[in-house]
Parts: sequence; C-alpha cells; structure tokens
Amino acid sequence: MTKKSILIAGCFVASALCAQAAPRNPSGMKTILVLGDSLSGGFGLKPSEAYPALLANRLRSAGLNFELTNASQTGGTTEGGLERLPAHLKRKIDIFILELGINDAFRGVPVDQIQNNLKQMIDKVKARNPNVRVVIAGMQLPNYAADDYVSAFGKMFGDLAAKSGGALVPYLLDGVAGDPSLNLPDGIHPNADGQRILAENVWRVLEPIAREVSKGSSRSPNAFGARDLSIEH
Repeated sequence: MTKKSILIAGCFVASALCAQAAPRNPSGMKTILVLGDSLSGGFGLKPSEAYPALLANRLRSAGLNFELTNASQTGGTTEGGLERLPAHLKRKIDIFILELGINDAFRGVPVDQIQNNLKQMIDKVKARNPNVRVVIAGMQLPNYAADDYVSAFGKMFGDLAAKSGGALVPYLLDGVAGDPSLNLPDGIHPNADGQRILAENVWRVLEPIAREVSKGSSRSPNAFGARDLSIEH
C-alpha cells in the first residue's frame, strides 16, 4: 500500500470514528422515549408499522423536530421496565410515553404493585429530566376477568396520571380491541391497520404536548426531522 493509499484509508477511518462519536441528539432537537411492551413494539409487524414509528412520521409531517426512541420489548412488564430504564436515562428526555402494565395484570400482579412500579419509572425520569412531559397509555382488561381487579386496573392509569401530572391516553386499544379485522390471528396484538388506530389514539394526546415542548427550538425541523432511533426486542 502506498503512502497516499494509507493516508486516504486513514481519512476514511477517522471519518467513520467521528461519525460514531457524534451525538445522536443534535442541539435543538427534542426527544421522546417510548417505554412499552409488544403493543408498542409492533409484535409480528415491521418496526415501521408500529405506532411509535407512525408517530415519528406524524411529528415530521407536522414540522415538529423530535427524535423518537422506541424502547419497547415483547413481554415487557413494569418490573422489567424498571430494569431497562436506567440505560435510557443517560440522554435527555423531553417527552416520556409509558405503556406498561397489561402483562403484569395477565400474571395477576396486584394493582398497587403495578402502579408503584409505574410511578417509580416516572419518578426516575423526572429526577433526571425535571421538565419532562409524561404521557401514560391507559389499558383495560377483558370483561371475563375478575370484576374487582378489572375495575381497579382500569382506574389505576387515570389515578397515576393525576398524581404524576401526566397526560392520559384513556385506552390505547380503543377502537381496536375485539375487532378481528384490526388484530393478528392471536386476537391480542394489533395488525398494521390496528397500529394506525393506536397511533391516532396517542396522537390526539401527544400533538398538543409536542407542539408546546417544541417551542423555542432553534433548529429547523427540515434539518433533522422526527425519526425512530432504536427498537428493543
């Protein structure tokens, strides 16, 4: 290899290292973290079909400069969320979308414990990001479950939103649950059409918050745009 070739190769390596070291959240770009389970992860679908990716597209189309990270995991529970959250606290979070709890309920975890775990996650995010806006995705259990538990579980999300100062998506699966045409054959996870409705359900709550949070950003939305950064499985 000639000296000239070595120099050129060295430049390429240096450029690659610089690109890897560059911050993934340019100054002025706001951030959204989605921490959820398979409903947010888009179980059985392409990542681009899950509602968080659809929200990223909506943000971009609205001219809102956000970077969205989908940290959802199939089978995710509130306990698991507490374990996974610290890795995401290293970066600033402007909006925190929390969608966990239904898998706990399917396992019979006491509602008080579920709520406590969710509150701990919110508290941890707020401790590192005092101005974070929290969006809580509410869930409901099928009617065949025990009535007292069903009632307490459904009510928990509204109580949590009120106590934490968060915004509530009353029922994430509104318009989707129980409709075979909007779910995968398992009857539990939304298909691509169902995920589009989930995106609408969340967008109604998220849009005004995102517009408020984005005020004062000095970067042009066209420079970066909203995008889905990462997906955990």
